Amino acid sequence: MKRYLAIGIAALGCVVIPAPSAAQQSTQFQVTMTIQAECRLTSASDLAFGATGVIQTAITSTSTIGVQCTNTTPYNIGLNAGAGAGATVTARRMTSGAGATVVYELFRDPARSQIWGNTAGTDTLAGIGNGAVQTLTVYGRVPPQTTPAAGSYTDTVQVTVTY
Repeated sequence: MKRYLAIGIAALGCVVIPAPSAAQQSTQFQVTMTIQAECRLTSASDLAFGATGVIQTAITSTSTIGVQCTNTTPYNIGLNAGAGAGATVTARRMTSGAGATVVYELFRDPARSQIWGNTAGTDTLAGIGNGAVQTLTVYGRVPPQTTPAAGSYTDTVQVTVTY
């Protein structure tokens, strides 16, 4: 019997008794964010008609506008008449330092048939945001006209996004 008792005690010596575990608690928290409708103008490239002499035929050129709106946000891009004295959205005016002008037009379509102005629902360019930058093309034209004096002619057009 002593022999069995010694084996039993030896076997008990190999049993690992776990240490008492530390107490634990857990909880949860929510992660939230609200996306608001927003549009941003990200870029507007210059529109350059280049150099010419007599303006006897139409001169065309293009530029681009970048707009980024939250997904599904409707927007309108408008272009004002520019800074030239007497300019309208149908007859914008580049001016020189001497006050001479060159008439030009801006359009929403490649056929240059839809004037681009700043009256929403009438002559602006409407779109729907997709969350990424969307690039819009501005189609410009200098129509044939009486050519003013030689010089550099410029104008500044304001781009507005309404959403």
